[in-house]
Amino acid sequence: MKKRILGLVVILVILFTGRLYAIEGMWIPALLKSLNEDEMQEMGLEITAEDIYSINNSSLKDAIFLFGGGCTAELVSDKGLLLTNHHCGYRSIQSHSTVEHDYLTDGFWAQSFEEELPNPGLTVTRLKRMEEVTGQVLDGVKDNMTESERDQVISKNIEALVNETEKNSEYNASVKPFYHGNQYYMLITQTFKDVRLVGAPPSNIGKFGGDTDNWMWPRHTGDFSVFRIYTDKNNEIAEYTDDNVPFEPDYHLPISLDGVQKGDFTFLMGYPYSTDEYLPSHAIEMITEEINPIRINLRGERLDIMDKYMKKSDKIRIQYSAKYAGVANGWKKWQGENRGIDRLNAIEVKREQEDMFADWMKKTEERQDKYGGLLEAFEKNYQQLTPTMKSFYYFVEAGLGIEIIRFARNFRELVEMSKKDEPDEAKIQAELEGLKNAVEGHFKNYNQQIDREVFAHMMELYLENIPEDRYPQVLKDLKDKYKENTVDYAERVFKKSFLASKEETLDFLNNYKARKYKKIQKDEAAQLAMGFYKHYMNNIMPRRNRINNDLDSLQSLYMKGLMEMQPYKRFYPNANQTLRVHYGKVKGYNPRDAVYYKPYTTLKGVMQKEDRAVYDYVVEDKLKQLYNNENYGRYAADDGEMHVCFIATNHTTGGNSGSGVFNAKGELVGLNFDRNWEGTMSDLMYDPDMCRNITLDIRYCLFIMDKFSGARHLVDEMTIAE
Repeated sequence: MKKRILGLVVILVILFTGRLYAIEGMWIPALLKSLNEDEMQEMGLEITAEDIYSINNSSLKDAIFLFGGGCTAELVSDKGLLLTNHHCGYRSIQSHSTVEHDYLTDGFWAQSFEEELPNPGLTVTRLKRMEEVTGQVLDGVKDNMTESERDQVISKNIEALVNETEKNSEYNASVKPFYHGNQYYMLITQTFKDVRLVGAPPSNIGKFGGDTDNWMWPRHTGDFSVFRIYTDKNNEIAEYTDDNVPFEPDYHLPISLDGVQKGDFTFLMGYPYSTDEYLPSHAIEMITEEINPIRINLRGERLDIMDKYMKKSDKIRIQYSAKYAGVANGWKKWQGENRGIDRLNAIEVKREQEDMFADWMKKTEERQDKYGGLLEAFEKNYQQLTPTMKSFYYFVEAGLGIEIIRFARNFRELVEMSKKDEPDEAKIQAELEGLKNAVEGHFKNYNQQIDREVFAHMMELYLENIPEDRYPQVLKDLKDKYKENTVDYAERVFKKSFLASKEETLDFLNNYKARKYKKIQKDEAAQLAMGFYKHYMNNIMPRRNRINNDLDSLQSLYMKGLMEMQPYKRFYPNANQTLRVHYGKVKGYNPRDAVYYKPYTTLKGVMQKEDRAVYDYVVEDKLKQLYNNENYGRYAADDGEMHVCFIATNHTTGGNSGSGVFNAKGELVGLNFDRNWEGTMSDLMYDPDMCRNITLDIRYCLFIMDKFSGARHLVDEMTIAE
């Protein structure tokens, strides 16, 4: 009874308390004027929605970029200078690092344009405008259509819209669904293809605290890196060439050195990747009680093995640093997410909401006709989906967690091309060139000892935890042949497979003829990779897709019903890697009894965390000298301290890494880089008491550039509001 009352209270607070809802949400910039401007200004905003998003004039949105495939960056100079997080630029920094030139450890700062380093494949994209196209996209969609028929009509309409928009245009167009397919927006974008590394602090600043502090507060991480956009001499987008010049934008961000204080209004703009705020209770139950424990366990085992070897060798540490960070990021996040969902009693809260929906639905025959059976269908589908998703995540985390298996999958297309009666030699040659590049990339950051140990352990866990009737056939053969001795099996695979050796793999590719595809088919690692892949394609994917398609249809209907049931509520759409605005206030929090976290940290905390025996907590001698001399220059706060990070109530998620954080005047005051661990469940349910975004104070960023790194020339490029 107490849980049910608590759940109902939480729902009522969420539904009827406008002030709490004001700090939750990932808002569409084109709708700020109608939905958010008054409230934002009431909370402290001193500029207008037009200053943030405009299609007729330069505005803040013109300086915000999607960085690579999953972060955010912002323009801070009239020469195309970009700021993003250190962890967003990490792979680029790593790609230029060697034992002789270890930019991860030592940092890197170009002193001239000529020294800035190209990054093949790295792009940045900015939004020019967005417009609602729901009517055009749903034209011809009927209520009695199957999901497949509906998707065909929508896809055809989207294709026509995109083609018409891109015709005779220099911009790209795409259409994305919002509110689970109840609305659609067209995004007109511009993608820059020559992005160069300008600077990065050493990792013991840019990644200070490492994976120990990841997702945690208090935080003392100088999480930033610097890039630059290049164009041709006409300031037009171009692929990389030596003749390209720095981009000259119409607008770049002003930077404030005033900092923030407790209670200050802040907002940020970025590209949040994915959230699921409107899922039913059955989905939350599956995620937190079935799926997350699998992912946490399998990733934890891999991390233990990598960590053991990384501590033994600087070369391995460099090779595996990005891999380790990538695996650890989700591992730690999902633990915090589960704790938060449990603390909020979120499953019960969702059930209470579903009870309210059911009561509302029963009040009219029209609603019963439209929504009757919806909640029961959710329950049935999630019961069917759960075992399939368990198999899927063992495939992803255990099967594809083995590097040689992921690598061997690359050869599947070559086999298919070569098996044809009349192989296309030109396509085969192109595929071979791509595979040779993949070989170089794979073996540059690869250690066979680590992979062999991971292989044996992942196979063991797979055999122990997945029912035999859900094994890939290749694992059934393994169990019969090796009696579950996965160590012996790993030894055999790595001994027999030519894919375990860079030299043997390149030799095979350099002398490849179409008839040689059978050697790939007979290879131990390739057999395992193809067996896993075949099992996924034939047994997991079809069932997963079928159920998810049904759930997508149900979720769209449920979303429509929730919005109909609560016409007074301002709904924000889930994150879908489109530009959003988030706003809130600088505020500390109480993570547990008798503990209060202030909303900012200082350089003093860096010194207090110093531990020279742990790389994550090594403090550079020069940084200590600057601290001891209080040599902070114009970057010191009013209290004389060097502020490092601050937290606020902005609702963020993955993809918001690198997002610009602004003060009430629209001046850049920081770079968002993380959330607090107690708030990681915000992808599923937001908690105003606990959810905080973690931001690098822009003054610490500039201090490290200027005073520590000697890159004052970069600060001089920027527009600084003293």
